[in-house]
Amino acid sequence: MINLIKLSVGSESVESMTAWQASARAQGADGLPRHITRMWPKRAAEVLDGGSIYWVVKGVIQCRQPILRLDEVTGADGIPRCAIVLRPGPIPVVPTPKRPFQGWRYLRPDDAPRDTDPARVSEAKLPPELSVALAEIGVL
Repeated sequence: MINLIKLSVGSESVESMTAWQASARAQGADGLPRHITRMWPKRAAEVLDGGSIYWVVKGVIQCRQPILRLDEVTGADGIPRCAIVLRPGPIPVVPTPKRPFQGWRYLRPDDAPRDTDPARVSEAKLPPELSVALAEIGVL
C-alpha cells in the first residue's frame, strides 16, 4: 500500500477544501469528490490497496481522504487525465509541516502522519501553526 500527498491549492482551511469538494464542479456523476490530475500513478495498484491522499493546507499536512478508485476522464482539450475519486469527508491527522512541491507525490505509510485520536476530534481546533509546534514537541 502507498499513499499520495498533494497541496490543496487555494484552500484556506480543511473546511474550505471540504466545501469545494461538495460543489458540483468537484464531483463526478456519482456525487463523490474527485481530484483531477494530468499524471496517472504508476503505482496505481498500491494506491488502490488502501491508500489515502494526504492534504497539505497552508503548509501543513492536516487531513487525509481514502482513495476509492482512479477514473480516466478526458478534458475539454481532448487529453486524458486521472480523476482520483475520494471518500467524502476528511480524516484529521496530526498536523505536520510540509514544504511546497508541485503535483502529487507518493507517501509511504511509515512517513504518513498518524490519524488524530478520535477522542480529540470534537475538541476546538487550534490554529495550524500552534498545532504544528505542539506536534513537533510530541504533545499532539
